[in-house]
Amino acid sequence: MMVRDLEQYSAWRQGVVAALRRYQDWVGAADLADGATELRLGRALARLADDKLSIAFVAEFSRGKSELINAIFFADYGQRILPSAAGRTTMCPTELLYDPAQPPSIRLLPIETRARNLSTSDYRDDAAAWTALPLDLDAAGSLQETLRQVSMSKRVTVAEAQSYGLYDADDPDAAAVLDERGMVEISLWRHAIINFPHPLLKQGLVILDTPGLNAIGTEPELTLNLIPNAHAVLFILAADTGVTKSDIEVWRNHIGGGAGRLVVLNKIDSMWDELRSDAEVDADIARQQAGAAHMLALAPRQVFPVSAQKALVGKINGDPALLAKSGLEALERALFDELIPAKKDIVRGQLADDLRAIDTAQQALVAARIRGIVEQLHELKSLRGKNQSVIAHMMRRIDVEKKEFDSSLFKLQATRSVFTRLSTELYTSLGMDIVRDDIDQVREAMRRSRFFTGVREAVRQYFERIKHNLAQSERKTVEISEMMGVMYRKFAAEHGLALALPMPFSLERYRREIGEIEAVYHKQFGTATLITTSRVVLMEKFFDSIASRVRKSFKAANDDADAWLKVIMAPLEAQIRQHKDQLKHRLASIQRIHDATDSLEQKIDAFEAGLLELEQQKIRLGELVGAIGAAIDARGAVLDAAA
Repeated sequence: MMVRDLEQYSAWRQGVVAALRRYQDWVGAADLADGATELRLGRALARLADDKLSIAFVAEFSRGKSELINAIFFADYGQRILPSAAGRTTMCPTELLYDPAQPPSIRLLPIETRARNLSTSDYRDDAAAWTALPLDLDAAGSLQETLRQVSMSKRVTVAEAQSYGLYDADDPDAAAVLDERGMVEISLWRHAIINFPHPLLKQGLVILDTPGLNAIGTEPELTLNLIPNAHAVLFILAADTGVTKSDIEVWRNHIGGGAGRLVVLNKIDSMWDELRSDAEVDADIARQQAGAAHMLALAPRQVFPVSAQKALVGKINGDPALLAKSGLEALERALFDELIPAKKDIVRGQLADDLRAIDTAQQALVAARIRGIVEQLHELKSLRGKNQSVIAHMMRRIDVEKKEFDSSLFKLQATRSVFTRLSTELYTSLGMDIVRDDIDQVREAMRRSRFFTGVREAVRQYFERIKHNLAQSERKTVEISEMMGVMYRKFAAEHGLALALPMPFSLERYRREIGEIEAVYHKQFGTATLITTSRVVLMEKFFDSIASRVRKSFKAANDDADAWLKVIMAPLEAQIRQHKDQLKHRLASIQRIHDATDSLEQKIDAFEAGLLELEQQKIRLGELVGAIGAAIDARGAVLDAAA
């Protein structure tokens, strides 16, 4: 069922892509594409091509995360793919995905990279930083042995663990993690990426397996990026222990309720008892379910009692009774019923916005061409039976109109110079140089102040500067938009051009992203008052990830602004070129008629044929837009029915 749902979702995406490409090809062949249209089409296609569905599994260690992943996704392989045993089996955050450009492998980021001022995201494209091991898919023993790398740990001194932000001497439980030699056990790897040709992963699914809850506090990449951006989060509790204090803190601070957030009460098989009736056991499980729901402020139906281990055994052994008793099927239905439709609705909304803007621009361009031909036809038909002096007068009138239009183009050049100045000013607050300087400033402040409060103040000022820069950049984009709006309206009024207002632009998305990053930071450190070396080191590690996220956000904002600035004049320039060509053609047509009056009827026939072709283009545009809408709605309806 899961494979079918994802295949249908993938087919839906491919159907929309095919419709968009047909539209793109036809618009290009009809010479109707301008820069703004090409940008929107390119973005829509890129969004669909890179569309991923991510599911994160979060829990304290030994709650059965890896076993649940095996049961849901890998039972068809007849064995455990991820290591699963008593105690801790996943020591580092582990992503399972499929990239056809890479061979089956596991890429491992050494824990030593935590000593540098870079987040996991910063290393993603640095192949030299990772240890890559091939996966032998045909040898089960070899495959399991290779994947056991995610369980590997090593012993290091307290000083080394502190330098990585993995040991807090002031933690009341700190002494308990030291061995007889005073050494600390830490993960051998910081992050793992498994490239595996699983049918679901091939359809764009990404699975995130996390270490215990303590890693959420020490691995900033989980807190700031991977978990918040997951389309679904499965929060796993143990049926025998229920909800612990650390469970409640992580749920409230990092997961919370909302779409795609599900709670799993795992290991219900520990409550199965042959000396009691099934009804008594079910009642106990229901009480645990209700208790967990109450502690997390959820409805009981939002907590799913399961036995991942029995579900895996039931699937592998073909035991439908055991599988049904495990409760896994209800969880799977809920997961995919929420995950795929929610993601589809997001993509559908984005596509609908793009489609409206594209259709409006193209229809306006065709309408302008139709109006130009209608005007020329009217002029030509008015020449029937007229003498040469009347025709010569019309030629002079068009020539005057052309000169007036050329004069307006000089004013446009003046606007261009102002536009260039404002564009340059925009990057004084949005450019990547100021992002880099801000990060360097915080790191220098951290180096000078080894106290927690001083470091926290540096980060607070950093967020204030970021928000100020974004607000200043937003004001500059509004100024550019208003200036271009005046120019658009001026040309429309003076020369009868059918111009929609310039392509809008907003930095709201990036302000929201920065706000979310700051909120996570405040949850982690905002109310803390400890002034300890270990706390400072941990905050520095978090700042590395904060800086990486902010850098990525500003890079995307720069790319968006750059693309916007390149195309904001595109619709105006396209209509200017068209209007200029029409004036030139009108003058040439009447000139030829002046020189040979017998060509008048031929020109009228040619323009009427051109008008008919444009009307057909307008109809075809509507059909192609309708086909895109049908691809979105019809394929969507199939998924809805299957959900």
